[in-house]
Amino acid sequence: MFKLVTLQDAIRIPPERFGEDLDSVGYEQLQMKYDGMVDEELGYVIAVTQIKVNPFGKIIPGDGATFHKVEFSLLTFFPKIQEVIEGEVVEIAEFGAFIRIGPVDALLHVSQLMDDYISYDERQGVLMGKETKRQLKNGDRVRVRITAVSLGRSGGSGKIGVTARQPFLGKLEWIQKDVEKSEGADAEAVGEAKQEGEQKK
Repeated sequence: MFKLVTLQDAIRIPPERFGEDLDSVGYEQLQMKYDGMVDEELGYVIAVTQIKVNPFGKIIPGDGATFHKVEFSLLTFFPKIQEVIEGEVVEIAEFGAFIRIGPVDALLHVSQLMDDYISYDERQGVLMGKETKRQLKNGDRVRVRITAVSLGRSGGSGKIGVTARQPFLGKLEWIQKDVEKSEGADAEAVGEAKQEGEQKK
């Protein structure tokens, strides 16, 4: 899920940048520090926004710069286990598909794609179910549930695992067909119940 998180920090304004707009200098410094960061508490940092730099700074002996407190917001993406999310297939491999969710790619392993034997066609870049003949390829839109999140401690890119092996998950076209099929079955059951009721009369 996307979040807007408000934080406080301190920035260093070097002497050569005195006289420049504090918020602009602060924005550059915070961008360098936070943009692209992956953090266990924040998630994936996408952008720095809404900066307010305190105009009163402090000087530390031996350093000609000034240090200012700054309040700002971060736009972040924090994936949560059990969250249902939609994304686009960006890569197909023999072991599964990579799904772009927010700013990151999650792994949909072949064992989590569908209840079917799945084969991989490298030439066409397709994963296909043997019985269902359902195909997954680049550009397909899918709905998945997040099953594993590892954001890492040392600034790595993190890893996300997802599943489509639950009702109303998977490629959006498959879900639509399943919904139509279940609605048809419901209508049929209602029709049969009405018939039985009329016969009893």
